[in-house]
Amino acid sequence: MREVQFPRGLSTGIGSLPHDDPDEAARFALDAHPRLPAAPSLPRRSATEGMIAQAAWGITGVSVLEDGSLLVDEAAVDPEVPLGDAGVDGEPFVALRAFLTAVEGREEPFKLQLTGPVTLGLALHAVGVSTDRAFGVARLAVTARIRATLARAHELAPDATPVLFLDEPGLRAALDPGFPLDLDDALDLVSSAMAVVEDTAIAGLHCCGRADWQAVLQSGPQILSLPVGMGAPEHAGALAGFLERGGWVAWGAVPTDGPLIESADVLWRRLRAEWDALAVAGCDPQLLREQAIITPACGLVGLDRFQAHQVSGLAALLAERLEAHLVEPGSSQRA
Repeated sequence: MREVQFPRGLSTGIGSLPHDDPDEAARFALDAHPRLPAAPSLPRRSATEGMIAQAAWGITGVSVLEDGSLLVDEAAVDPEVPLGDAGVDGEPFVALRAFLTAVEGREEPFKLQLTGPVTLGLALHAVGVSTDRAFGVARLAVTARIRATLARAHELAPDATPVLFLDEPGLRAALDPGFPLDLDDALDLVSSAMAVVEDTAIAGLHCCGRADWQAVLQSGPQILSLPVGMGAPEHAGALAGFLERGGWVAWGAVPTDGPLIESADVLWRRLRAEWDALAVAGCDPQLLREQAIITPACGLVGLDRFQAHQVSGLAALLAERLEAHLVEPGSSQRA
């Protein structure tokens, strides 16, 4: 695992924003989390910026419609055929390009996020593509998009180390009956994509729900991104080993669905309770805090702009509180 070195008490964003102006969204991302700004997607600006539409863009035999849905000619979908458009110059990547322009010349890290191959393969399979073709072409498409995205990032900010998260909500069902892939095959898909990321960037894996985290970690992320309250203490042994190997956890400590929790104290107690449970089960309490990033639980497109500002502000506030506790002598055990 590549060594990951971040400042303590870091916060960042996850995925989408409710904005429709890409330049405004880029400014918001930089202001909300200046030490690790996150490239947003803007599905309200264009449905083609939805995670499946973005990921499927350019696949031969797949048309991405204006409403973000897919029109598929199953016979033309072929894992041996290169993408018709593997770059980031199309309509689904307007917000990404605006963000990369905004960080041009930056030397500090910044975060990018792309849909992972398991989630894309599931979407293609759901619209009628056979299992082998769906996941084969998903591997091809995600690999090509990773390379194109990181090439553009390195072109504009050659002295920065990007962080690229693969978004894999599809892994939540990886152990369910009827899942079209064996678990080992699903993890191999993700692991192969992350290996491409690791060539020139730091690889993260985001899953915005309850999953078998022990299995997910077998795919080899350098950063695991998961919401608080989604079963992490049930897999404390795997998380302990991950932290000891230098892995980081991005804790989705601010809920993004249901009634918004506006109290940083309440959110801080929930996060501490999760860490306490993990420590009791064998995780090093100091590593839990030192190798932690604070984020919203998921993307913010379902909120309005004021709520997005609130959620991002709470994540930043929790990160500041974590940083303050870590610099106090002896505080790592009680933070």
